[in-house]
Amino acid sequence: MAFPTSVNDQITDSVTQSNVKVIGEAPAVALGSLYQSLAHAAGIAAENLVTQQQNANNLSLAIVTRCAEALLGNTSAQE
Repeated sequence: MAFPTSVNDQITDSVTQSNVKVIGEAPAVALGSLYQSLAHAAGIAAENLVTQQQNANNLSLAIVTRCAEALLGNTSAQE
């Protein structure tokens, strides 16, 4: 301790060590949180890509169906 106090030295030492431990772990916790956030964002981006691909496939199927109906002379395609 830098200066004498009325508190037991063991208590002040344990509090000091706890504070040092928390400060020492802060960069690792921050990086862990950052990596977790990046992984979550990448997962959402992949999910959005899959949804977009499914929607494009549905659209192309609808277009092919309309074109086939028009070629075959179906009356529903001319509405």
